[in-house]
Amino acid sequence: MDIIGKLGGCGIVPVVVIEDSNTAVETARALYAGGIDVMEITLRTPAALASIEAICSAVPEMLTGAGTVLNCKQTQSAMDAGAKFIVSPGLDEKQAVFCAERGVPLVPGCVTPTEIMAALKLGLNILKFFPASVYGGLPAMKALSAPFSGVKFIPTGGITISNLIDYAQSPVVYAVGGSWLCTKDDIKNARFDKITALSKEAVKVWRSFDIRNGGK
Repeated sequence: MDIIGKLGGCGIVPVVVIEDSNTAVETARALYAGGIDVMEITLRTPAALASIEAICSAVPEMLTGAGTVLNCKQTQSAMDAGAKFIVSPGLDEKQAVFCAERGVPLVPGCVTPTEIMAALKLGLNILKFFPASVYGGLPAMKALSAPFSGVKFIPTGGITISNLIDYAQSPVVYAVGGSWLCTKDDIKNARFDKITALSKEAVKVWRSFDIRNGGK
């Protein structure tokens, strides 16, 4: 499976914080019902690894990765749970080599020319841009793309339905990450129909305007 290709094909990668692993499967099913078949479970809670494992077992059609992965030990734990891709807020050479040796894609966070050059040296050109709203958003990514034409970004932080069109129309954006589709509060209160509705809305907008796949 071309995992990185699937991230780009979906275009929207929900960044999901799960506090109770018993809600994980229904969350994944709600996203999938809304047309989203990839998700990033952040390792910010004790329930994260169990959630990844549960989703990989019960909803195998969902491409599930781990986010906020800070080191090789966490990377191994995420892989053991079944994570198919790893997302890190920054770039760590040891982690990049660790993932490459195991054939698991890594999307590291890079927001400066120096970080981007280090990522390219490691063979990585699909990069997380986080937090996007703090580091200049779309204008910053467009400026960075000039000297690094082969690099594409997955911005997270500040992405919402209100600015999704702008990101979908930019050739420097590979996909977007966001937490607005399934907030901790909606998951906790079992608002799974809302998650599905928000996902459908986002997918409709993305597909209508995604210039990589024939959008406006």
